[in-house]
Amino acid sequence: MTSKARSAKTPRQPRPIAIVGGNRIPFARSDKAYAHASNQDMFTAALDGLVSRFNLQGERLGMVVGGAVLKRVGEHSLIRESVLGSTLSPYTPAHDLQLACGTGLQSIVTVGDAIAAGRIDAGIGGGTDTTSDAPIGVSEGMREWMLDANRAKSNKDRLKLVGQLRPGMLGIEIPRNAEPRTGLSMGEHAAITAKEFGIAREAQDELAYLSHKNMAAAYDRGFFDDQITPFLGLTRDDNLRPGSTVEKLSTLKPVFGVKAGGATMTAGNSTPLTDGASAVLLSSDEWAAERKLPTLAYLVDSEVAAVDYIHGPDGLLMAPTYAVPRMLARNGLTLQDFDYYEIHEAFASVVLATLQAWESDQYCKERLGLDGALGAIDRGKLNVNGSSLAAGHPFAATGGRIVASTAKLLAEKGSGRALISICAAGGQGVVAILER
Repeated sequence: MTSKARSAKTPRQPRPIAIVGGNRIPFARSDKAYAHASNQDMFTAALDGLVSRFNLQGERLGMVVGGAVLKRVGEHSLIRESVLGSTLSPYTPAHDLQLACGTGLQSIVTVGDAIAAGRIDAGIGGGTDTTSDAPIGVSEGMREWMLDANRAKSNKDRLKLVGQLRPGMLGIEIPRNAEPRTGLSMGEHAAITAKEFGIAREAQDELAYLSHKNMAAAYDRGFFDDQITPFLGLTRDDNLRPGSTVEKLSTLKPVFGVKAGGATMTAGNSTPLTDGASAVLLSSDEWAAERKLPTLAYLVDSEVAAVDYIHGPDGLLMAPTYAVPRMLARNGLTLQDFDYYEIHEAFASVVLATLQAWESDQYCKERLGLDGALGAIDRGKLNVNGSSLAAGHPFAATGGRIVASTAKLLAEKGSGRALISICAAGGQGVVAILER
């Protein structure tokens, strides 16, 4: 093709990104049902459940993208190994992606972008995480000693190194739930934000209660029946507390922000460490139609934002407040133009601070550079089937859970639009719009 002919070629128009469906295993509290399951075990189970549901055994897909926040040394090719262990065709390419708690949603977006561009016709995005099978390392001194021992040319050289061993080098290192640049846990950062916004304990407990209540009701009416594959004896998320009440939650002692005083965040209004995996199938309209597969909804747009939580004024988990208005402006929408809002409940206080920020004229003008407040949402449309406070939060698996359940919500309604917002460690956030 000549350069003249190439330049005259009509640009390819982006294709719609169909969400066919999702699958996950029940989420389990750390060191419980999945104490001996690996990231690969769980993601392979989520994949095979999805493959079985849509009769994709032996099918070669365009790509599978996913990841985990906590990975062992041998899991450098986690997603590809999971595909090879699944019933998908081994000719299906796969790669890992990591964006902290936004990993699952960003993996889905990555697959969707490839479909929209016409590079692939179908793919799977998702994620997996285990805090039960967390990576355990050696001390830095021991690591350097072991490398030196590996470089040694003779047994004599290795014996010399033995004399350099010190008791302090023999310790192990277990991953800490802390930001590398501050040393504070995600919960401690969230407590700072809760105090800044004056988020009341009662409001946090109310949100947590509603999450459990709504998810229990969704389970009871069978909403999750075609989204969950039983795994290792679990058929439901074991963090779910159908009998939870505001009164019971109010008796729990604060666990974050205690030293600063006025602490409001408890184990009941914060997500627990959790194990689990999820996967979502996306495709072009043509691919789904050829296989007589449903389209629950469409992935319309997404945005990633980051904040300077180290030197700047913003909280660690407040990046979605920046991402959403950018995405809204690009699509000519307001915050009120949605039928459902799925805001990840890492902590009840973060959800409430996010909503309060969008309602604040000062915050929206000074922080977000807007002309005024984005405004309030109808709280009756928020996390209507429960969210992370009830299900638990296996970091990289949360995005797939939210996308799958939100797409089904839209399918049940018949039409509509949903906003998804997920905060992430590192001062980042991923948001998306789904429509039907």
